Amino acid sequence: MLKRIVQVCFLIIGGTIGFLFIPDLFSVMSIDHDLINNAYVSAILGAIIFYLITFWAIDYIVNFIKFLEESIVKAPITDIIFGSLGIGFGLTLAFLVGYALTSVPVLNTVAPILLSLLFGYLGFQVGFKKRDELLTLFTARKKKVVEEEPVKVEKSNLKILDTSVIIDGRIADICQTGFLEGTIVIPQFVLGELQHIADSSDALKRNRGRRGLDILNRIQKELAIKVEIYEGDFEDIAEVDSKLVKLAKLTNGVVVTNDFNLNKVCELQKVAVLNINDLANAVKPVVLPGEEMKIQIIKDGKEHNQGVAYLDDGTMIVVEEGRNYIGKHIDVLVTSVLQTSAGRMIFAKPKLLEKAL
Repeated sequence: MLKRIVQVCFLIIGGTIGFLFIPDLFSVMSIDHDLINNAYVSAILGAIIFYLITFWAIDYIVNFIKFLEESIVKAPITDIIFGSLGIGFGLTLAFLVGYALTSVPVLNTVAPILLSLLFGYLGFQVGFKKRDELLTLFTARKKKVVEEEPVKVEKSNLKILDTSVIIDGRIADICQTGFLEGTIVIPQFVLGELQHIADSSDALKRNRGRRGLDILNRIQKELAIKVEIYEGDFEDIAEVDSKLVKLAKLTNGVVVTNDFNLNKVCELQKVAVLNINDLANAVKPVVLPGEEMKIQIIKDGKEHNQGVAYLDDGTMIVVEEGRNYIGKHIDVLVTSVLQTSAGRMIFAKPKLLEKAL
């Protein structure tokens, strides 16, 4: 169907061009016969010439039109709307400027075309690249109207997942238990990063990326929680973490992560953040200085004569003077506990050493 439409367009264009210019060509060639040098024959000749051209050019034109169609369909609706508004504003400005130049004999024919191309391009670029600021402006105006009445501010129900928390996998179990409410938002640029990791030549990265994609499939298909894919992107921002922070600001959403650095950036940018490690640490059994526990020391520590052990939940225990007990199960006394968003670390010393003292 598309090929037929292109051929009809070529016939119309060819007939029009033939009607306008072929008579002049016949005059230059001194062809004055009435059967040949008339408007109807010129239009038919032009249509035939352009119809023959379609046999060579139609595939290129059809492929180009399909490429434009796919690009427009894939583009976010906000990009299309604000880009179109920008073009409209630019063409309006070009018309006004061109109208002012109609009195100039030389410029009144060429200037409107050049101005339309220039201002149309500039208008599209401004509308496309400033879409986020325009959205923020409209949102701010809406909020200003709403703030006239005292309204209780509710916590955002949009939970934006970053790459690290998806690969980690615990987010699926948390969603299944019902502790995470609202809508799960998965940005397209996070999916792109996951796909890049899953296609890595490194086996460890490849397995991590594929596990992340499996976790997303599980959340979307098996769990009773709403999942949305954010198709937009921030092309002027390179880092995925910065894009997440920008998206959270625009949507008033909450970033869900287990990345310590992203957690700090969100706090500095005044963006709400949920750290899975904080939740895991909150549900761990509380260990106080002076308590006893039985552990197995498995390796050396960083400092002299230190030994390192781990609890079942992965908590690291650094045992002073514990190097001599590597591979053994011993009783230790907790001396201090260090709690951070990156995890919990317990410092202890052998109970046997305490008795000796």
